[in-house]
Amino acid sequence: MKSIGFIGVGVMGRSMVKNLLKAGYEVAVYSRTKSKLEDFLKENNVTWCDSVAQCASGRDAVITMVGYPKDVEQVYFGQEGILAAAQPGTYLIDMTTTDPKLSVRIYEEGTTSGLHTLDAPVSGGDTGAKNGTLSIMVGGQEDDFKACLPLFEAMGKQIVYEGPAGAGQHTKMANQIAIAGTIAGVSEALAYAERAGLDTQKMLDSISKGAAGSWQMENLMPKMMREDYAPGFFLKHFIKDMKIAQGQGFGSLPVLERVCTMYGDLEAEGLGDLGTQALIRYYRGNNE
Repeated sequence: MKSIGFIGVGVMGRSMVKNLLKAGYEVAVYSRTKSKLEDFLKENNVTWCDSVAQCASGRDAVITMVGYPKDVEQVYFGQEGILAAAQPGTYLIDMTTTDPKLSVRIYEEGTTSGLHTLDAPVSGGDTGAKNGTLSIMVGGQEDDFKACLPLFEAMGKQIVYEGPAGAGQHTKMANQIAIAGTIAGVSEALAYAERAGLDTQKMLDSISKGAAGSWQMENLMPKMMREDYAPGFFLKHFIKDMKIAQGQGFGSLPVLERVCTMYGDLEAEGLGDLGTQALIRYYRGNNE
């Protein structure tokens, strides 16, 4: 497996492509807006493709990392989409966080066309993508997972085969549910400390290494403190993930539902392109 098509070169996709190049893969890329990739294309030895079909045709594997379920549906099922363009035997790996039911649909249609499909959403944000330390949760046939393991190892560190098609996405939903509660707790703790007049850096140093410690506290609370809302992971995409989890019909998820509402209020204010750490603005706004 040598030739890779990569569709969706955004915040995380750029770093993932760079790590594939470092591992010796030949990478062709496609993204909706070429102008946004001018510097990236100049700095990296990749082949630009003018369409999804061109990027998928003749590759050993095709990786997708797009935004929303509707984008996944378009790039796979469109008239000139991946399923129509990829040759039998190609490995198709959707690393977007999307609806598990859509992953099953891609698997079923891909299998009938002689394609090997995997759903492989990731966790770790832009930092994990840059460092090649993403957690990768994979659903599909186990033999296909094993065949693609070297690809995953170029991009991630914690790589787990979760089960049949859709299992990777369901695992990612559990991940996002856990994050929702944690990031709300981190925001709420910081808001409390600010209202109590504490030295917030001392507070962070005091609690971050004990039982309250978490990735969100260590990485996002400092950004909240200095009002750095640049996206490592878009607020609007986290809302998308939470709504997918809510839509699976697995009963009440009250913490998730509350956090999704808070983020929705921020998105309604036009803040969807900020990072997930912008949740602190909800708490600060409620204090003003």
